[in-house]
Amino acid sequence: MKLHTPTGFVTGHQFLEGLRWHDGALWASDFFAGTVLTFAPDGDAATVATVPGAPSGLGFLPDGTPLVVSQADATVQRIGTDGTLSTYADFSAIAGGPGNDLLVTPDGHAYVGNFGFAVGSEDPRPTALAHVDPQGTVRRVEGEVLFPNGMALTPDGRLLLAETFLHRITAYDRAPDGTLSSPEVWAQLPEAFMPDGIALDADGGVWFGNALTTGDDAGFYRVVEGGELTDTVPVAGAQAVACAFGGEDLDTLYMSCNATTLEEFVQGRSTGAIATASVGRRGTPA
Repeated sequence: MKLHTPTGFVTGHQFLEGLRWHDGALWASDFFAGTVLTFAPDGDAATVATVPGAPSGLGFLPDGTPLVVSQADATVQRIGTDGTLSTYADFSAIAGGPGNDLLVTPDGHAYVGNFGFAVGSEDPRPTALAHVDPQGTVRRVEGEVLFPNGMALTPDGRLLLAETFLHRITAYDRAPDGTLSSPEVWAQLPEAFMPDGIALDADGGVWFGNALTTGDDAGFYRVVEGGELTDTVPVAGAQAVACAFGGEDLDTLYMSCNATTLEEFVQGRSTGAIATASVGRRGTPA
């Protein structure tokens, strides 16, 4: 496996999630601070919005309007130019737990995950993805998933989903109306690997954070279809949560690294940072 060395980018945050590169800046949600942030290439941070329900996944409509998942009430919020929020979609009837990651496609369809259970007080149980069409209609994606997390869209139109507790990346066919169907295992990972946020590179590999561990396997990994692990960026003493390619040429991998334990996470305590790595590949627009 090819080894890459991380470089510090920013520190001093809490639990950073939902990384996206958009319009020359890195966007991130800070769960516990309740803020949506942007970072300039030099690391300078700005607060875009405050989300009382705790922000998670981020995405952008075709006109550039940012969307953010509000965890507590399982809604997708539209962020106005002045930072005000307005409800874009309510998927609480589908969610079995707090809202989680988000993917918005170039044609304006949004896909939203949720935990499926209360972390720290309930056992994991299956849930379902929500599909929000460009008119704002919310539908349940057929089939069950277990702790759905990061998502990405392949150049041939398939949706890739990280199912953290099943140690795998699942692929869906996607119809012109945005309907997902025919799920199949794209990459089955060893049990030591629990994929969280994902990013797709231009060579067809998926980079993922190995969540829920700060041990020897903590870090970001690249996997190709079929399950072969080809690259790694180790992260010492922190959970590898989300990643995104950014920079002018999409050739820098940004990685959110959060130092916390399950007990601390449930209590809302974490120390968050973002690192970067040059991994010799370019990303695809997310």
